[in-house]
Amino acid sequence: MATKPPRVKVPKKASKGELINIKTLVTHNMETGLRKDSKGEKIPRLILNKFQATFNGSEVFSADMHTAVSANPYIAFFHKAEASGTFNFTWTDDNGKTVTASADMAVS
Repeated sequence: MATKPPRVKVPKKASKGELINIKTLVTHNMETGLRKDSKGEKIPRLILNKFQATFNGSEVFSADMHTAVSANPYIAFFHKAEASGTFNFTWTDDNGKTVTASADMAVS
């Protein structure tokens, strides 16, 4: 699955009502399913096809990805800070394997 731990950038502190920018990057060796190996056999497709972000257990952002997604997808989105808590991020590939990361944020 991922060759390195995912990178997430979430502010450690935010003011109540502030619009924050959350950035994520995961390293994954994507395969489109169109290339052939040295024996001429097709290499099976293996891409990240789902991303989900939750905050304190509630989904705040999700994305379905398709064949044209980049090899190391960078995803950024905004979230309105209302309460302190934990963001959990999950990436899922075609084989059902997942990579997860989390980050805490305090709201004052």
